[in-house]
Amino acid sequence: MPDSRLTGRPKMPQRSVAERIRDFNEVPVGLPEWAAVDEARRCLQCKKPGCMKGCPVEIDIPGFIGLLAQGKFDAAVAKIKEKNSLPAICGRVCPQEEQCENVCVLGKKGQPIAVGYLERFLADYERDKGIGAPEIPTSNGRKVGIIGSGPSGLTCAGDLAKIGYRVTIFEALHAAGGVLVYGIPEFRLPKAIVAQEVNFVKSLGVDLEVSTVIGKTLTLEDLKDDGYEAFFIGSGAGLPHFMNLPGENLNGIYSANEFLTRSNLMKAFRFPQYDTPIKIGRKVAVIGGGNVAMDSARTALRLGAEEVCLIYRRTKKEMPARIEEAERAEEEGINCMILTNPVRFIGNDNKWLRGVECIQMELGEPDESGRRRPVPVPGSEFVIPVDTLVVAIGQGPNPLLLETLPDLQLNRRGYIVIDEETGATSIPGVFAGGDIVTGAATVISAMGAGKKAARSIDHYLLRK
Repeated sequence: MPDSRLTGRPKMPQRSVAERIRDFNEVPVGLPEWAAVDEARRCLQCKKPGCMKGCPVEIDIPGFIGLLAQGKFDAAVAKIKEKNSLPAICGRVCPQEEQCENVCVLGKKGQPIAVGYLERFLADYERDKGIGAPEIPTSNGRKVGIIGSGPSGLTCAGDLAKIGYRVTIFEALHAAGGVLVYGIPEFRLPKAIVAQEVNFVKSLGVDLEVSTVIGKTLTLEDLKDDGYEAFFIGSGAGLPHFMNLPGENLNGIYSANEFLTRSNLMKAFRFPQYDTPIKIGRKVAVIGGGNVAMDSARTALRLGAEEVCLIYRRTKKEMPARIEEAERAEEEGINCMILTNPVRFIGNDNKWLRGVECIQMELGEPDESGRRRPVPVPGSEFVIPVDTLVVAIGQGPNPLLLETLPDLQLNRRGYIVIDEETGATSIPGVFAGGDIVTGAATVISAMGAGKKAARSIDHYLLRK
């Protein structure tokens, strides 16, 4: 008889396709209490847990799961928050399947513990109960500036505040959260959840200044004059990449940055209640195969598109999007056109997009990413009729701050060069992490970078 500990992993309950494609409400609804406790009891409580090595923010995974299995929910939440100030976010968008769950012992012969589902259950339990005010440590009086309120900045700020630093986050936009508010749609990460997590970080004693562009509104020198002794740059990679193809300036073509920012941060999906319109045609195409492409395609569907397709130059196997999100997109009717690459965009006499000419691809030898390089098939061109298109092929570093720091070392792609062990940049007292260093990556990897930098900033200031 099979061991139930190996086979008993629950499925995440979610809303029906017919219901969810009509609105922007969250798709997964979370585990019921009995399922969360049962799943926690499958954990083997390994003496040398590999799952912790797979967690960039160093959560005591067996510790919180063991407490959950005993029904000690409050203690389990507290155990998570020893290391992670953003559990409701991580439980929703962290790719646990590639990290902690990927090294779970149970996964060798069966199914790994659903770590992400359990973290989300506990975070939602705490929110429903009411998040209590944390104990604020005595301030040491030393000031640290955090540039950017995305996942790396929030994590760095929270960790520094917990050990007594006076921390201020400077955010260029009018709302805190970075990519969590402008990039990830409501149906995957409700903005009320982000606001809750931001408020928790603020409750640790962190100050937040929005609509403040460091490099324009204020410079690092201004902040140094105001008593700030160290800085963390977590300003993200917000510069959209395009394909430089003929016709790319036609009306009806968006960058994923603009498309998702209009919908998520500026609430275009609630037009005219919010005064940010977004034009969507009947037939929409999205170029790319990552999470941003999936988010764009599913957003277009909810905004009223009749047909939505993804154009991706490799196969589904090489897609960088989370498997769970790709499956949901397919369930919702998104047509994935694999081994397909655009070559030009076709418009009408009024310069509005009417089609995209593509060429079929085949996979050749692996490139520097380790994935097989797509190669065009001669003579295989064809046209897809579309009237709206979203380019979701990646982003570059936000240049606003970097242009004001001539002594800051950048790599050939324009990202900040850091010491991998400490997060230190070429400027003493300035640290960096997240997408501004790595390019577009995962929320949890950015949080890990923020945690590492907080530890290094503390060491730096103690020696100063």
